[in-house]
Amino acid sequence: MAPPSSSLSDHLLAPIANSSRNNSKPNKMMQSLLNSAKSLAIGDSGSKASKPDELFPVVSKEVDGDDCHDECATCTITYPRTFKIDEEDELYGQIKGWATHVLVATGKTDWVRDVADEKGSVMQAIAEAKAPSNGKLMLSASNMPTPHQTTSYSEPTTLLLLPAFILIENVTPATVPFLLERIISSAPTNASPLQPFSIPRSLEAPLPEASPACIKELTTRPSPHQALILLCSQKTRDARCGQSAPLLRKELQRHLQPLGLYRDLDDERPGGVGIYFISHVGGHKYSANMLVYRRPDAFGLDAVERAKEKGGELKPRKKEEGGEKEEDGEEVGAAQCIWLARVKPEDCEGIVKFTVLQGKVIKPQSQLRGGFDRQRGVLSW
Repeated sequence: MAPPSSSLSDHLLAPIANSSRNNSKPNKMMQSLLNSAKSLAIGDSGSKASKPDELFPVVSKEVDGDDCHDECATCTITYPRTFKIDEEDELYGQIKGWATHVLVATGKTDWVRDVADEKGSVMQAIAEAKAPSNGKLMLSASNMPTPHQTTSYSEPTTLLLLPAFILIENVTPATVPFLLERIISSAPTNASPLQPFSIPRSLEAPLPEASPACIKELTTRPSPHQALILLCSQKTRDARCGQSAPLLRKELQRHLQPLGLYRDLDDERPGGVGIYFISHVGGHKYSANMLVYRRPDAFGLDAVERAKEKGGELKPRKKEEGGEKEEDGEEVGAAQCIWLARVKPEDCEGIVKFTVLQGKVIKPQSQLRGGFDRQRGVLSW
């Protein structure tokens, strides 16, 4: 029997680790076994979807109607004539996996080339601190408004943690190491099972006594949104990102507003869809890049077959009317992150109808870069 002080992780990993030490160059199979045992030990799950049509449900005329592949016929917004992108490369499966994603509120839509070089910022502090223990952290600056409505890094700011869908408030560079260790490291990851989790609503960072009391306390609360659309807007990395983001937001707004789902930056009404500009995510030659994070059955429509519905456009439904309900109001975070590229304004209507409202993909072969589905236990990496 294992000694009481030994952890499950220790005993799952020990035999493989010992074998690795006896071989200065462990083979690929040994490394794979080590990674699998580690994932099991920390409670992660998920298998790789090797093809783009295996990761998320794909629209079909039989289920979603004859117009499911149509581009918007009423779209008047177009990219500049000089807007050229790579249309030839295979997109799917080329992105590197990540475990958690942090958006830092800066009130800006553009930043220095590497946001970790924004001097005095929370982004710089995160980049320089010890990494969280639960896997790779994706770091994004965002145009989320700061609490003091300023772009100065001298004031505390707010972070949005994904896939947890948790807002962390009153964050300063000084509290970042504590934040990474006590909050982010204990949060669910993209590979975690979709089940309720708990993060303290308030934590006091162990700062020096001389530190102002007002910056010691970190507070957390759920994001009010049911889905998030993230658009790369960083023109210092590529002008196409700076051009595409505002145009796509305008077109997305046009389709979300009639559904009562559009939320501007300061709109914290429960539900709806938040649209944020973020810093470089890679692959700007495939602009526009769009990440859609969705809560489980975000609008009660995931199981609906549009082809069988009568009475016009589908509207969001209350969870108790047929959607999956988060148990007793407990937070489970995002079920999906759908990462699209080569998005054009005329794609926005279909993206709202099928991707945002129902978690489906319209053009997996030409637009899907990757992502995860925690509900189905699959990832693209």
